[in-house]
Amino acid sequence: MVKLILLITVTAIFAVGLIMIFSTTSAEVLDHDLDKSTHSSLVRQMLYALAGSVISAIVFKCGYKNIIKWSPVLLAFFTFLLVLTLIPGIGKTVNGSRRWINLAGLSFQPSEFVKYLVPAFLIFRFLSFKDGMIKSQDFFKILGVVACPMLLILIEPNNGTFAVIAMVVILLCFLARISFKYWAVPLICLSLAGGIFAYNLPYVTARLKVYLHPELDIRGKGHQPYQAKIAAGSGELFGKGPGNSLQKLSYLPEAQNDYIAAIYAEEFGFLGILVLIILYMIVGLAGFYIAFQTHDPAGFYMATSITFLICFQAFLNLGVVSGLLPSTGLNLPLFSQGGSSLMANVVAIGLLLNVFLKDKKD
Repeated sequence: MVKLILLITVTAIFAVGLIMIFSTTSAEVLDHDLDKSTHSSLVRQMLYALAGSVISAIVFKCGYKNIIKWSPVLLAFFTFLLVLTLIPGIGKTVNGSRRWINLAGLSFQPSEFVKYLVPAFLIFRFLSFKDGMIKSQDFFKILGVVACPMLLILIEPNNGTFAVIAMVVILLCFLARISFKYWAVPLICLSLAGGIFAYNLPYVTARLKVYLHPELDIRGKGHQPYQAKIAAGSGELFGKGPGNSLQKLSYLPEAQNDYIAAIYAEEFGFLGILVLIILYMIVGLAGFYIAFQTHDPAGFYMATSITFLICFQAFLNLGVVSGLLPSTGLNLPLFSQGGSSLMANVVAIGLLLNVFLKDKKD
């Protein structure tokens, strides 16, 4: 029953997302008279979903235990890919960020997979110690390995993904009952250092200023947050109706990515957003149910990490769209346009289902 509920809910989120992607991107094509099909983004998203489903089926067949077992090699490989994103000619720069690798005309974002590989690696290392007794030097070695891909993600810069990974690292340390003196003190030091580093990054300070006063840069970085508020607010209770958004007509650029929920709110209103939030809550409840029902510690940690990552990212995205949080650069899982993100999340759902079915068999 839980498996069916999870699959139906994820499919519903994806299906509504497809509708919104088509609604938003086709309007952009027609408004700018672009020389491409109005269905191109829709077809691309469906192809990424298909590719993600194939990978998810392979991962499901392998099992979450093998993925955890292979996580050191997989994390090393994707860390290498993160290095490639920073190399001119290989990495693709968009809006000042170098997060993508160009492969045969398609963009691939390694950090989306690193979000799930970091917790898998931590689970592998934490469970390798008997009775959970970890010495300080061993713990810091583990953190050193994890810090490498996290630092590369911060350099891109991709502060939103860095923050999400940091949060799941804290979550796993807490669940694994790692001594506070090992991770709380380093966390405070890293937070202070990261805060100082971020404060000196024009990219970060600009976003904070925009968050506090978007009207100060209404033609620049404040444009999207300001227009997103207009879009969400103008939807009122019931929305303007499917396809009737005005903000997608060049007022809110590239809305199909991070700000797609704003267009959705404009067309379907507060009630539509409420339904979307409920769908993510169901995903969260199903995921945590799977985590707490499993008898395997590795399955518990894996299911908890996956559920937390999906729900926390959804919370951050909706918080940004509503103006409650500063822009993070994170899209809405399974809903926004984004091939790498969609594939990674579909694979994560496959792992979550594998935890549930493996526990049932055992």
